[in-house]
Amino acid sequence: MEERISFTSGAYALEGLLHRSATPLGLGIVITHPHPLFGGNMHNSVVETLARTCAAAGATTLRFNFRGSGQSQGGYEEGRGEQTDVKAAVDRLHANGVETVDVAGYSFGAWVAALAVVAGLKVRRLIMISPPLAFVDFTPIQSLPPLHLVVSGDKDEIAPVDAIGRALPVWQPRTHFEIIAGADHFYSGHLEALAERVRMHL
Repeated sequence: MEERISFTSGAYALEGLLHRSATPLGLGIVITHPHPLFGGNMHNSVVETLARTCAAAGATTLRFNFRGSGQSQGGYEEGRGEQTDVKAAVDRLHANGVETVDVAGYSFGAWVAALAVVAGLKVRRLIMISPPLAFVDFTPIQSLPPLHLVVSGDKDEIAPVDAIGRALPVWQPRTHFEIIAGADHFYSGHLEALAERVRMHL
């Protein structure tokens, strides 16, 4: 079961959904959503799939709305303030007694999470679902030591698998890269395949 919570990020109150694991001192996973200006929020089907999959694997999960999305205060800040939101969510899990925290980001959420790691956010592992290399600027991201898993579909024009393949040796050569045949950026008809790929690597 997820419970609605509120936590602060700078001057703003953000809304989130928290699932508490039966082993609260174990793994926590913060899940970040796609682009808010294009309808992205914590109720996105991919985000919900990630939350359900991670919770079933025994993790404490926190998905939340970035500033300006849903009932979260503030406004869109082009990925800058949103990095603070990711850190605030990680801090909230630590404050709840979770010792080890991963971040799993989808699309815009993957980009923001990667930028937050580059800026100094400490997490054990980073998971990126469909990092949108064809849509936003990834050039500031030159090294991602905690990057553990990247998933994309071979029909995804926003997160092209060839561009991801070229970037991975720069980001983290040991990253697992899973390609889902037939899946586009929205994983319509492929959510269970996505869940299975993530489950394999948790």
